[in-house]
Amino acid sequence: MNTKTTRRKKSSLTEVKVAVIGAPGVGKSALSVRFLTKRYIGEYDHQSETRYKHEVLVDGEPVLYEILDTCPKNEDDLPSSEITNWADGLLFVYSITNRRSFTYLKRVGSLIADSDIPVYIVGNKNDMVHLREVSAEEGAMLARDFECGFSEVTAAEQVAPVAVVFQEICRAVLAARRKSKHSLLERMLGSRTSNLRLYVRGKSDSALPKD
Repeated sequence: MNTKTTRRKKSSLTEVKVAVIGAPGVGKSALSVRFLTKRYIGEYDHQSETRYKHEVLVDGEPVLYEILDTCPKNEDDLPSSEITNWADGLLFVYSITNRRSFTYLKRVGSLIADSDIPVYIVGNKNDMVHLREVSAEEGAMLARDFECGFSEVTAAEQVAPVAVVFQEICRAVLAARRKSKHSLLERMLGSRTSNLRLYVRGKSDSALPKD
């Protein structure tokens, strides 16, 4: 009985797939691991994409995150359509100390311009303000262009703000799902109403006296 209960609980989990995207060296892995373990590891040398799974409560509801930590080889290595098609939401990360990493996200944004996939933008390394190359205002302006949320954090020092970032992209994904379901329901109801009108009109026509 306990096994069945456990299986029901697992199957009822909301699943959200998040791709963490950004130029090399912006701290994508540090942010992901900070969220997953609450620990900070400063240096990563992985040569390929890494996937993690993590269960956490978001607004009191259990959510199973599948996080894809992308690994571009250089600043010309943009994410593939396979990645953006896989993900439910995209976490865009740049370093406030590296303007090229900010420009990288603008180029990625042009790839998904016609997509409705939810995005959240993060300016990492805001503990290094003395080396800042991208202002917070620029980050906020980019977020307005994408019509998404934005915040500056530092994976090196902050745990709670990093968790909020992942919670916000989750909320954006869930909101998009609700909107999609609502639109589908409206289309279905609209189609049924239209069919009903055609049926009533047809029945009325057939009831007219014939010559």
